Amino acid sequence: MKTLAIVPAGGTGRRMGAAVPKQFLPLAGIPVLVRTLAVLQHSPLIEQILLAVPAADVVQVRADIVEAHGLTKVTAVVAGGAERQDSVGNALREVPEGIEIVLVHDAVRPFVTPAVIARVVTAAQEYGAAAAGLPVRDTVKRAGGADRVVTTVEREGLWLAQTPQAFHRQIIVTAYERASRDGYVATDDAALVERMGGAVRMVPGDPDNVKITTPEDLAHGEAILGRRRPDGPLSGAAGGESGMRIGFGFDSHRLAAGRRLVLGGRVVPHDQGLLGHSDADVLVHAICDALLGAAGAGDIGRHFPDTDPAYKDIASVLLLRRVAAIVAARGGRVCNVDSTIVLERPRLAPYLDEMAANIAGALGVPPGRVSVKAKTNEGMGIVGAGEGAAAFAVVTLAGNAGE
Repeated sequence: MKTLAIVPAGGTGRRMGAAVPKQFLPLAGIPVLVRTLAVLQHSPLIEQILLAVPAADVVQVRADIVEAHGLTKVTAVVAGGAERQDSVGNALREVPEGIEIVLVHDAVRPFVTPAVIARVVTAAQEYGAAAAGLPVRDTVKRAGGADRVVTTVEREGLWLAQTPQAFHRQIIVTAYERASRDGYVATDDAALVERMGGAVRMVPGDPDNVKITTPEDLAHGEAILGRRRPDGPLSGAAGGESGMRIGFGFDSHRLAAGRRLVLGGRVVPHDQGLLGHSDADVLVHAICDALLGAAGAGDIGRHFPDTDPAYKDIASVLLLRRVAAIVAARGGRVCNVDSTIVLERPRLAPYLDEMAANIAGALGVPPGRVSVKAKTNEGMGIVGAGEGAAAFAVVTLAGNAGE
C-alpha cells in the first residue's frame, strides 16, 4: 500500500521559550526538523512527505530545510494552522490520489526509528489504524484539589501514546471531517478515530522516541545521541572506540580556463577553475565520499549523479548539507573531519580557515572539528604539472559498525 507521511510543524513552541520555533532549533548542529524528516526520507515504506509549517515560513522552509538538505520525498510544504490538528487537516487536503496509508508524525520527535515506522505502517495496513506507544509501567494516581490523591488507576492496558500514527486514508479523512464539523479538538489523531467508534491498534514504540518541547528535552536529545542503541545502519552513540566508524574519501578534477576555482565553498582567485558537472569543489567531494562511506551509504555519484541536470553547477556545500542529513538519518554523528588539498598553485594558506568554517557550517559541527590542509605535489604527475587538483579526507562518525 502506498504510504504518505504528514509532518505537522506549524507550532510556535511557546514552552521552549526560544526566539525561533522548536522544530527549527539545532540538535547537535542539525535542526530538529531536518533530523525528523531525514528518518522518514530514508524509510523505504514512505513514498511522499507533506510538511505543514507556519504560513510565514513556507518559502524559507522549502529552500533552507527541504531543498538545502535534499529531502526529495517532501512533495509539498503547506501552511499550518493555529493548532496541531489544523496543520494535519490542512495537509490532509493535499494528499494526492493513490495514497492508501496516511502516517502522521510529530516534527519534534527526531529519534523515531525505522523499526517503529515499520511496525505502525504494518499494523495500519492490517487493522486500519495504529499508533506507537509505551505500556505504562509505573503506578498511576489521579489527584484532585491540592494535589490530593483521589484514586489509584489500574495500569493494566494503559499506554503512553507516541507518534507515528498511521491510518487507512479514508478512516483518517472521515475522522477529521467529523471533528471539524463538530468543533472537536483532540491531542492526537488516534483520538479522532476512536471518537467515531474506530479501533486503533497499539504497537510498541521506543523510549527514545521523545517529543522535544522544552530546553530540558533538548539536553535529553543530546544525551540520546550520545548513547542511542543501533536501530539502523548506525547508532547515535558518541563515545567509545566500539562506537566509531571511519570513512575515507578521495576526488580529483582537471583545471580548465573559464571556470571559477571553488574549494571548501570558497572562491579562490585564479586564472583557472576545476572542471565538473557541479562547481567541482574537489575538497567537498572528497569529504562527502568519506562521510557516505563511513555511514555505509554509497558514494557521491550514487546520490548526485552527473547525468542529472538538477546538479548542474550546484554549489557542492549544498550537497554536503544533504550528505549530513543522510548521515543523520542513519544515526551518524560527525566527530571530526581531516582533509588535504593537493594543488600546485595558487597558494591556499590564506583561505584554509574559511574553508574549514564553511565545511563545519554545512555539517553543523564546531569549526574546531574540521581540519583543512594544503600541499603541492612537488612538480610530480598531473597535479604537479598544474593540470588538476586532488583532495583526500578522513572522517570519524559516532556509531556502531555492521548494523
